[in-house]
Amino acid sequence: MATLKINNLSKTYANGVKALDDINIELSNGMFGLLGPNGAGKSSLMRTLATLQEADSGTAFLDDIDIFKDPTELRKVLGYLPQEFGVYPQITAYQLLDHMAILKGIVNGKERKQLVEYLLQKVNLFSKRHQKVKGFSGGMKQRVGIAQALIGNPKLIIVDEPTAGLDPGERNRFHNLLADVAEDVIIILSTHIVDDVTELCSNMAIMNTGKMVYQGTPQNVISELNGKVWQKIIERNEVNEYKTNYTVISDKMVAGKPLIHVLSESNPGDGFESIAPTLEDVFFSKINISEKASV
Repeated sequence: MATLKINNLSKTYANGVKALDDINIELSNGMFGLLGPNGAGKSSLMRTLATLQEADSGTAFLDDIDIFKDPTELRKVLGYLPQEFGVYPQITAYQLLDHMAILKGIVNGKERKQLVEYLLQKVNLFSKRHQKVKGFSGGMKQRVGIAQALIGNPKLIIVDEPTAGLDPGERNRFHNLLADVAEDVIIILSTHIVDDVTELCSNMAIMNTGKMVYQGTPQNVISELNGKVWQKIIERNEVNEYKTNYTVISDKMVAGKPLIHVLSESNPGDGFESIAPTLEDVFFSKINISEKASV
């Protein structure tokens, strides 16, 4: 059972943007969902943990490995699937994984062949192993990305926005693959897609403007909003008026009209109806609160 401990992690970029603001997390095996809007600091945290950039202050340990003082040791037990997984377009899936295995230090040819074939089967691409990666769909490329992240029996796997752009079928296959892998390692899943976290993660955090605005289980934070979320379909020209008079946490179009969700301790009246909260309601309410607090 691996343990990742992050304490007081901060990072400010040269342009003055505070990407990480005193981040504290402790994780063990399983899937940890990191949810936040674009620009929340998720990718900055992922890159820092993957030793691709240095933090200004704070510590991070994977078991007894000091990630910042001994990045080489961390990389030996790290699997990383960045948001944009660049592939060599002219080589096959087999050649790509074979090349990555060499880079990971697996020099024995027979051992490497067994590993690459095992990984291709695990991600359901064995039958496509001699096809060029450039012809793969987005979902297939992501599965190659997870396969390369599994090389070397990692203790920690970081996946950054892995389902963005995937169709529903590819997304489901990718979810099943991640859930299978997560039994044995720590996986940090960074995403802005709320359903990814709802469906996969037993532990999660919400980030905004470099800060952790919630940490815990999806179930606990959803239960905090029980009896406090109300919805109503309104006219398009009424949205700003409702945002002025109510705590509107989200609005989306349904059959051409805005459906708004508002946060209220009691029934707002005026045609609102009570609904069971979802993680999406939690997400928008936490982001809302954190942005008001920072104004």
